[in-house]
Amino acid sequence: MAVAGLVVTVIVVLALLAGVHRYLWRRFVGDTTAEGSALRRAGTVAAYVLPLLSIGALVSGRAGAPFRLQQVLAWPGYLWLAAVLYLTLALLVGEAVRPVLRRVLANRADRASRVNREGADATAAASEPPADRPNGRNRPSTASVAEASGGAAPSTLVADAPAPQRPAAPTRRLFVARAVGGAAAVAGLGTVGYGTYGVLRGPRVKRITVPLAKLPRSAHGYRIAVVSDIHLGPTLGRAHTQRIVDTINRTQPDLVAVVGDLVDGTVADLGPAAEPLARLSSRQGNFFVTGNHEYYSGAAQWIDQVRELGLHPLENSRVEIDGFDLAGVNDVAGESERQGPDFALALGDRDRTRAAVLLAHQPVVIHDAVAHGVDLQLSGHTHGGQLWPGKYIADLANPTGAGLDRYGDTQLYVSRGAGAWGPPVRVGAPSDITVVELASLRA
Repeated sequence: MAVAGLVVTVIVVLALLAGVHRYLWRRFVGDTTAEGSALRRAGTVAAYVLPLLSIGALVSGRAGAPFRLQQVLAWPGYLWLAAVLYLTLALLVGEAVRPVLRRVLANRADRASRVNREGADATAAASEPPADRPNGRNRPSTASVAEASGGAAPSTLVADAPAPQRPAAPTRRLFVARAVGGAAAVAGLGTVGYGTYGVLRGPRVKRITVPLAKLPRSAHGYRIAVVSDIHLGPTLGRAHTQRIVDTINRTQPDLVAVVGDLVDGTVADLGPAAEPLARLSSRQGNFFVTGNHEYYSGAAQWIDQVRELGLHPLENSRVEIDGFDLAGVNDVAGESERQGPDFALALGDRDRTRAAVLLAHQPVVIHDAVAHGVDLQLSGHTHGGQLWPGKYIADLANPTGAGLDRYGDTQLYVSRGAGAWGPPVRVGAPSDITVVELASLRA
């Protein structure tokens, strides 16, 4: 049954993808180019090649393709997926504009035609001779004109003169199709370009203060640099890691928390890309918990790798920090390998008079955190939706899509993450590294 459901899902997704591309071809190519033209042929080829690149980008990693091939497919394939989204949204807006634009042009053409007719009537009236003046007295006779012109009648002369040829203007429908298509292309591709720049520029620092009732005054002002969803892979590599490390180090944190989804690939392929993490600097250490993508990429190997880079993996465990307990649980995806989150192991026997900060990749475990007396849970996973309107999907699928929220006596902070999964594009959900400053409520 599971296989049958997967097959049905794949068929539905492919059918939807084909339908969307057919719509894009019709609006951008079929409605705007002439049959047999070079532009139409190029647009038709692109309509087949680009979705194939996207499918290749999605499946090459799971299929075990060489990493170099994954990189070649990833940039055009993933960027095209983002472009499809925003080109389609822009065209849908254009569908509302299209009839309005046609009506405006039609009204303008009617006014111009009416003005031309009135002008022609006025000209014809002015050219007619007065009734009280015989034509022959004021105009040369046809014979006279014929003699002057060598015997040819005026009508013959006019008939033989070639009329000036003007290039045919595009039809109103074609003009509207090109105007709407051009505007949609600029809006859609411009959005993707700006979103890509936001990712490649690197995350910005966000600062929040979280008061904890149990935090002693000695820990007041303690700063935790939270980074999640770095997503090293075929598109984001070593330079991306270095930007993140430099940004974190400039904040001079007391502690660094890497909250899952560090990688999308194996240690063999991405080990060099992760190496700058060894240069993370903090006063009391750098800590790591797994995300769901680590379990797609070989979690055990990555746990060993980050340990070699100087990060302390918290695998359903905790450590005592000055003034509070820092705990971490494995991601829920680890349940497929019998390595899922174990709150009893991480938090069961601790002193509940002490404040507890929990690192857990997915916000959905917040209710377990509440049950175990956690004061603050730090999570990621959602990307804040990454691509608008994905924000609304993230909000529906998670207790909190992004930002700080409260559940009973437990506060939950969800980072939008420092990278991007799939398309290296963010729209309406800028990447961040959050410095969480703990505040004591004790006098």
